[in-house]
Amino acid sequence: MTTVPLLRTEIPGPRSRELHARREASVPPGFGITLPVFVARAGTSTLEDVDGNTLIDLASGIAVTSVGAANPRVRESVAAQLDLFTHTCFMVTEYEGFVRVAEWLNENVPGDFAKRTGLFSTGAEAVENAVKIARAYTGRPGVLVVDEAYHGRSLLTMAMTAKEHPYKTSFGPFPGEVVRGPNANPLRGGDAETALTEIERIIAGHGPEHFAALVVEPIQGEGGFVVPAPGFLPGLRRIADAHGIVLVVDEIQTGLGRTGALFASAHEGVAGDLTLTAKALGGGLPLSAVTGRAEIMDAAHAGGLGGTYAGNPLACAAALAVFEVLEDPGLLPRVARIERIIRDHLEPLVAEAAFVAEVRGRGAMMAVELADPGTLAPRPDLAQRISAACHAAGVVTLTCGTQGNVIRLLPPLVIDESILETGLTILTTAIRSIAAEEAAA
Repeated sequence: MTTVPLLRTEIPGPRSRELHARREASVPPGFGITLPVFVARAGTSTLEDVDGNTLIDLASGIAVTSVGAANPRVRESVAAQLDLFTHTCFMVTEYEGFVRVAEWLNENVPGDFAKRTGLFSTGAEAVENAVKIARAYTGRPGVLVVDEAYHGRSLLTMAMTAKEHPYKTSFGPFPGEVVRGPNANPLRGGDAETALTEIERIIAGHGPEHFAALVVEPIQGEGGFVVPAPGFLPGLRRIADAHGIVLVVDEIQTGLGRTGALFASAHEGVAGDLTLTAKALGGGLPLSAVTGRAEIMDAAHAGGLGGTYAGNPLACAAALAVFEVLEDPGLLPRVARIERIIRDHLEPLVAEAAFVAEVRGRGAMMAVELADPGTLAPRPDLAQRISAACHAAGVVTLTCGTQGNVIRLLPPLVIDESILETGLTILTTAIRSIAAEEAAA
C-alpha cells in the first residue's frame, strides 16, 4: 500500500489552484469551501486530487461516504440500475428499488411498531416533510427544537437551526411557529433534569396543544457533536408522550452505523415517532427518508408528499448496496474500534494542552472542543489553525460548533486502521505544536 498522505505538491497544488480560480469566476461565493483541492478519484480511506496528492479522508463528505467514496458494491449497484433507467418519478410510475429501501428502513429503524417510509432527496427535505406529517397528524402548528441544533438550509430548517452565521445571516425573515428549548450539554453545565424542566415550562407556556413536533438530534452535528447528558433523550420521549407531541429524531448525520449502532438513538433506548435519515443513506447519491409510525405517516393526504427526484432509482440502488455493507457482522464492532483508536490518540491532549476542553462523541463521530481553560470561552481561531495545519499535511478535517471551535472527525466506517492512525498522529502533532506556541506567547 502506498504510504499516505502522499504529497507531490503543496496543498492546494497548481492544478487545483487553476480550477479554483475558474470556480470563483463561475460559482457564487455563497458556496463555502473547507479545503480548495479538486478531487480526481477516491479510495476506501483516501482522496486523490488533480495534482496527484493523496489525502487522508477524515471527513467522509460530512458523513455521506460512510462506506467509502468509491465503494465497489455501491458502484456496481448503481451501474446495474444505470443500464436499466435513470428516472421515471415514483409519483408517475413505480419501481421496486424505492419499495425495497422503504422495507429495509421499516425493519431496521428503532421502534417496535408498524412503520411506513417516504423517500426524498436531501436532509432538509426530510426535516420539512417530517414537520408536514406531524402537523397533518396532530392538527397543530408548532415545532419545538433544542439549542445548538442544526436541521438544514431551507427556510423552515434555518428557522429550526440555532447557528446564525453562516446559515441564517441575511436570509430572513424565517417561518414562525418554531420555539427553541435548552440542550443538555454536559461540558457547559447542562444536565438532563434542568433542561427537561425548562422544556416542560416552555410547553406549558405555549400550551401543549400548540406543538406538533419535538425535533432532536441524538448527537448534535453542526452544533458541535454534543452528546447530551444521560436521560435527556428518554426524558424528551416521556414529554412527547405526555403531551401528544410527535417526537422526530434527526439521524441525518448520526444514523446508519456512524456511532457504532445502526441508529444513535438506540444507545439511549429511544425510538422516535418519526426518524430521519439522509447523508450516508445514498452512499454519495442524494437520498433521504422519513420513517415512522404507520398511523402518523398515513396522515398526509395523497399527493401531499413527494418531489420530482424523491427516491431516485439510482440513489435507491446505491442505498441497497449501503445496506449490504451495513449488514456485514464485522462492521459495527469495527466502528467501536475506530472510537477506541481516536480516543487513545486524543484523550491525553485534555491534560497536555490547556485549550483542549473535551474529547467526545461515539463511534466514528468524534470531536475535540477548543476553549480557554477556566472560562470555556470558545477558541474558533485555534480550530482554524489546527485544521489548516492538517490540511497542509494532507489530512482532511472539518470544524463545527455553534462558535466554530470544534474539530470533528468523520472517517469512513471502512477506513484502513493504519491510515486512521497516521491521520490522527498528524492531528495530534498539530495540536501539540499550537499548544506549545500558545504557551510561549
